[in-house]
Amino acid sequence: MNAKESAPQPMPPLGDLPPQLLPGRTEPMGARVRDGGVNFAVFSDHAQRVELCLFDAQGAHEQRRYALHGPHDGVFHGFLPGAGAGLVYGLRAHGPWQPAQGHRFNPHKLLLDPWAREVVGLFRWRPEHYGHDLAHPDGASHPDTRDNAPCTFKARVAPPPTPAPGRANAPRHRTADLVLYELHVKNFTQRLDAVPAALRGTYAGLAHPAAVAHLKRLGVTTLSLLPVQHHLDEIGLAERGLVNHWGYNTIGFFCPEPRYASTRGDPSAVAEEFRAMVAALHDAGLEVVIDVVFNHTPEGDEHGPTLSWRGLDNASWYRARPDAPGRIENLTGCGNTMNVAHPRVTQFVLDALRHWVQEMGVDGFRFDIAPVLGRTRHGFDPDSAFFVALRQDPVLAGVHLIAEPWDLGYDGYQLGRFPGRFLEWNDKFRDGVRRFWMHRGVGRGELARRFTASSDLFHHGHRRPSASVNFVACHDGFTLADMVSYAHKHNEANGEYNRDGRNGEPACNFGHEGPSRDAAILAQRERVRRAMLATTLLAQGTPMLHGGDEIGHSQQGNNNAYCQDNPTSWLDWAHADEALVAFTAAVLALRREQPALRHDVWFRVEAAANGERGLVWYRPDGAEMQLDDWHDATRHAFACLINLRGDPTPEGRDAAERGAAVLLLFNAEAAAVDFAVPGGPWHLRLDSSGSLPPALALDAGATLSAPASTLLALCAAPSPAP
Repeated sequence: MNAKESAPQPMPPLGDLPPQLLPGRTEPMGARVRDGGVNFAVFSDHAQRVELCLFDAQGAHEQRRYALHGPHDGVFHGFLPGAGAGLVYGLRAHGPWQPAQGHRFNPHKLLLDPWAREVVGLFRWRPEHYGHDLAHPDGASHPDTRDNAPCTFKARVAPPPTPAPGRANAPRHRTADLVLYELHVKNFTQRLDAVPAALRGTYAGLAHPAAVAHLKRLGVTTLSLLPVQHHLDEIGLAERGLVNHWGYNTIGFFCPEPRYASTRGDPSAVAEEFRAMVAALHDAGLEVVIDVVFNHTPEGDEHGPTLSWRGLDNASWYRARPDAPGRIENLTGCGNTMNVAHPRVTQFVLDALRHWVQEMGVDGFRFDIAPVLGRTRHGFDPDSAFFVALRQDPVLAGVHLIAEPWDLGYDGYQLGRFPGRFLEWNDKFRDGVRRFWMHRGVGRGELARRFTASSDLFHHGHRRPSASVNFVACHDGFTLADMVSYAHKHNEANGEYNRDGRNGEPACNFGHEGPSRDAAILAQRERVRRAMLATTLLAQGTPMLHGGDEIGHSQQGNNNAYCQDNPTSWLDWAHADEALVAFTAAVLALRREQPALRHDVWFRVEAAANGERGLVWYRPDGAEMQLDDWHDATRHAFACLINLRGDPTPEGRDAAERGAAVLLLFNAEAAAVDFAVPGGPWHLRLDSSGSLPPALALDAGATLSAPASTLLALCAAPSPAP
């Protein structure tokens, strides 16, 4: 055979295909068009035989079945001459039915290829999807002999891979300059009238000039998309007439979600629309990071369905409980936990990541429930085999890596412990900022620590301040508008009797639950909202803005809208708060302009040779903060001077030439506080309350009255000319 991959040939009728498969190659995994045919490779350490099942173009009828060769090093393989792209297929695996030992082979169940690059067919939840007989008195110990092929997904052979058009024009923003913007593809444009109706809620809609214009106006650099891989709605949601709107239940790890495509019927067209979206966003200078879910699959626990991984090799794909190999360890809250410590599972994850970079063009990944990726038999290990392989991979060397650093298992909270260039969602920043501005038991010391990139968590090894992803709101929890309007969650629409979602989430309604017409309540909510927003976007580290917060979007108090594919989640552009959008853009413009606000080097305690210090904290009376001041829980006003002339590092000296100092005044008190402003002269550049003269200039030694619930930013130079 020629090693060169060839273009797909027209598919002959299935009756013209050979009676047997030729031996194939054991790599790459999945189905790959080459040399006038298709090569198939699938791994299973415990299967005795694996069959390739071919279907008609609609995936309705099985028409041919072949036994794959092997296994060779755990890989079953075969080559089908004359076949090509468009061939619809599934897998069946033969092996022991020993549930107590973790083996659940059942050849009556058609299995989706884990490496499928195209997924077709209509999935319907039916009892036939379960490997065990749900009606049998022995329960999970008795196999189900019904065929689930008519109502399950199938794989389709994809054309040979081609480089993503977006690879050539990727912006490649420096980590120190990143501003993340988390959004849901459908939510962002579903109600954006400036986007043509046929494109709203789609990949093409997100790439539309009207959508791009808003993102560029804000000044964000990098879109962090909620899951865009092909996902499956859980049976419980289907029974309640709901959907998994967020998409954290992946069934096709190599395939874009077709629900977000303007042309949904053809997987190839869906992929092309996604690739075109990435290329268009790159043209606008915007990067694309996608949320990936390599911690669990839709198969649930040992009582769940058999759709792919469980039927191919349950004992290899999933982590089992140490004391019971037939019981699946649930470190995710979703029933199962992928066994990424297994070499082939590591290969699966890396293959998928490379696919999304090379063929789809994305610029990085946010890993959901990320400690699972580094779990070994001894717990979480930042030097686990997966992380070592990831960090040395040449394709993935230049992409952004972001971790959600907690799972539900023992020792599951791993904030600050991820390796190398990983950035990490910092929930201590989220809760600390909220509680400080809402007077919920957080004082000046905690806010100062979080505002300066949480050095207690990240200042070790070679990690930089940018490792801390600073946010005050995200998809999971209250929106920014709701956290100042509701004191309690209101998730009744989810159909779980308000038991889902985070309990006790830091929030404050300022005197009335939900929408209010009271002018004083509304004014206080607005001040606190803007102060939290400014704190997040100006803090040292990597800021992340939750899409829709800048327009004042509300979910009516629902802090877990994972199943709300409706106006609860779709951004309400018709009632967008234009003043808040302008404020957000102004804060980010100030961050871009001032190197002191995006300094990706840890500030040192000692002074520079010129006697100046990089970071100094002041009381309102102008004296430096002392130990007793940091522990005084009754006061919530202080100042922070960031002075790059006092940074002795080369980065500090270089940045000082472009913008030396910024003075930030924090006043979370209920009344105005007078500040004796250190140094000077100063120019007011940001007033989160909007009540001070915008061009205010202060001489050295001046006093400034900071309004209640306000963050002020002063710079040595006035605003640049427009």
